[in-house]
Amino acid sequence: MKIDEDRCVRCRQCMLYCPVGAIKEDEDTVYIDQDLCVECGVCLRSGACRVGALYQPQLGWPRILRAQFSDPLVPHPSTGIMGRGTSGMKTNDVTGRFREGEVGFAVEMGRPGVSTSFEEVEKVTIALAGKVEFEPLNPVTSLIEPETGRLRDPDVRRERVLSAIIEFKTSEDRGLEILRLLKEVSEGLETVFSLCVISRCRDFEIPFRERMVAAGFQPRINGKTNVGLGRPLA
Repeated sequence: MKIDEDRCVRCRQCMLYCPVGAIKEDEDTVYIDQDLCVECGVCLRSGACRVGALYQPQLGWPRILRAQFSDPLVPHPSTGIMGRGTSGMKTNDVTGRFREGEVGFAVEMGRPGVSTSFEEVEKVTIALAGKVEFEPLNPVTSLIEPETGRLRDPDVRRERVLSAIIEFKTSEDRGLEILRLLKEVSEGLETVFSLCVISRCRDFEIPFRERMVAAGFQPRINGKTNVGLGRPLA
């Protein structure tokens, strides 16, 4: 996103809408810090600029990734849908992604007001590589080498996004090891992340939750728990 300095009247109204604080001002102009901007389009869609000074230039590679991961109206080419993750982890009843004895994870890095970079995402995927099975349909997975966790294109590391979701699974027996690994790697990150753990119920109980609690983790059951209305595939 950019600002046409010839049209801008420095009303500063657009500054209120930027979720990452990328719109700044100096003595002469209001401008967008291109390193901080995640191309989410919020400022443009807000309608705050009454003189049409905000505009979206054509985005090339790898900057287009900023819009694909940050703008909810831009579909990601690897999935064909809008959004940073996949729907499969929320609809296991019909997708069968997580089978008996498996536990799934979704690590959402970044948040409005914080954002993240693919350099930070890569730190997590490298730590996980060789220990988990990355979800092949996930947008982040399309950018990395699953065997090493490294980004296929080093230039991608410099790109910032509102958030990015890493999806993967492992065996229940290895689940606690992965949780401890994530806790360890989080201490070296310059961003935040939320962690979603997906586990199948057995006899109205969640066995892996009991393991987590015994190991000192405090999971919170939320509304993404499946209700069993689909036709089970696994």
